[in-house]
Amino acid sequence: MSDRNPTRLTIRRPDDWHLHLRDGAMLEAVLPHTAAHFGRAIVMPNLVPPVVTAAQAAAYRDRIQAALPEGARFTPLMTLYLTEETDPADVARAHAAGIATAVKLYPAGATTNSASGVRDFDKVRAVLETMAEIGLPLCVHGEVTDPAIDIFDREAVFIDRVLHPIRKKVPDLKVVMEHVTTQDAVDYVRDHHKNLAATITTHHLIINRNHILAGGIRPHFYCLPVAKRETHRVALVEAAVSGDKRFFLGTDSAPHTDANKLLPCGCAGIFSAPNTMSCLAEVFEATGRLDKLEAFASLNGPRFYGLPASDETITLVKGAPVAYPAQIETGVGPVTVFEPGFPLHWRVEA
Repeated sequence: MSDRNPTRLTIRRPDDWHLHLRDGAMLEAVLPHTAAHFGRAIVMPNLVPPVVTAAQAAAYRDRIQAALPEGARFTPLMTLYLTEETDPADVARAHAAGIATAVKLYPAGATTNSASGVRDFDKVRAVLETMAEIGLPLCVHGEVTDPAIDIFDREAVFIDRVLHPIRKKVPDLKVVMEHVTTQDAVDYVRDHHKNLAATITTHHLIINRNHILAGGIRPHFYCLPVAKRETHRVALVEAAVSGDKRFFLGTDSAPHTDANKLLPCGCAGIFSAPNTMSCLAEVFEATGRLDKLEAFASLNGPRFYGLPASDETITLVKGAPVAYPAQIETGVGPVTVFEPGFPLHWRVEA
């Protein structure tokens, strides 16, 4: 990029490699915000009940496509929820039929709607071996659920106790460490070159744990994995802007109604779909690496998943601060939009 202070940036149309769309009225309300900017998205399967089989994934894909605004060019990439009863043959059929782009591993109890997840990893060994044979990636929520482990240490412990042993037993398995939050995870990806990548969220590039706790509890910044110390946030930014092909965007945009966020035991999740591209442009510009935004948002993810980058483009334009709505309305209640805490001067040109 020759212009030191660009006010326009055209990149391949980005993809979101970790997205929650929910279902029903919530799906109908949030989907247009992703489809406006993104060409594809890996859609999380943690509905109630979860999307476990090929038939369930195909039905969910149909509901997503039916909810798309007229004229929208968006492709949902479906995932299967891994359980201890998952049938390896069904996973293989889903992959062969073009239904499943990945399988999602939730340790049981790790996050929203994860109760059906895995407790005994030996029970899913056959599924993982099948996935390695057919080249189907495993998307991992990387936290242990042992109550004796501090919540801020659960990602690092997961790498040692669960992820590394799995990768040693099934070395040909392609793994995406989703929504990484620590220097430990960044270092692990950098140190292990084979079949490993990581997604980084918009909000983890911007907030640290002080944003949640200092000066009062702010539930709209509460997510899982929880934001960590500032040193970890800086490590995530450095990985994202580096151009390293193993790191790419997965927003983990996760809508919950305000009523559910503000409960005494409120839901974990941050809804960032409307303003993610504006936020990312600010982060990359602040580091002087705006030229690396396309790699992070548009190129590295397709490369890892073995898909072509988009032939379409979007253009980001810098100008007066953009006024995003504080909330969006849905058929089940208002959902608060992620507030980064600084003005957003970049917007996606209509």
